[in-house]
Amino acid sequence: MAKQNLDLGRQWYVLHTYSGYEENVVQNLKQRVDSMDVEDKIFNILVPTERKVKIKNGKRKTVEEKIFPGYVLIEMIVTDYSWYVVRNTPNVTGFIGAGITPTPISQAEIEVLQKRMGVEEPKYKIDVAVGAQVKIIDGPFKNMDGKVDNIDEAKGRIKVLVSMFGRETPVELDFLQIKKI
Repeated sequence: MAKQNLDLGRQWYVLHTYSGYEENVVQNLKQRVDSMDVEDKIFNILVPTERKVKIKNGKRKTVEEKIFPGYVLIEMIVTDYSWYVVRNTPNVTGFIGAGITPTPISQAEIEVLQKRMGVEEPKYKIDVAVGAQVKIIDGPFKNMDGKVDNIDEAKGRIKVLVSMFGRETPVELDFLQIKKI
């Protein structure tokens, strides 16, 4: 096989890994960078994550979720040797690119991802208006329909009028507990 000379300068690339092994790949890569003497070729290794708000057992929790499960970003200078070190790391299935040549991702894409990762508190997206019909999808009033009476966007809370016992009763819910009909 003809020896190819890969040197595209310092850029970000995407590695495909076995899903669920992203952190394991990061650890393995960091160890290999040290032991195989490629600190001058491999710089940053990143598993892009973002914070999301979820409801579990009626309680709001902020969780860290992978933006791209099964992928790891790596900032490196691709040479035959650095490519070999990364490609032969346990649980790495390959680079994203054409054939065996990795395709770098743009600096603009990296900046968008870093902004998305840097958000401390997730924003609440409430896409209903006062008067809208909604279905309650969580909590003690699950599967009941109601009408939005009040929205507190800062707290992510919403007051819904639910018809019970022949009259409308106000119920305060988290916005994650409702869905627009």
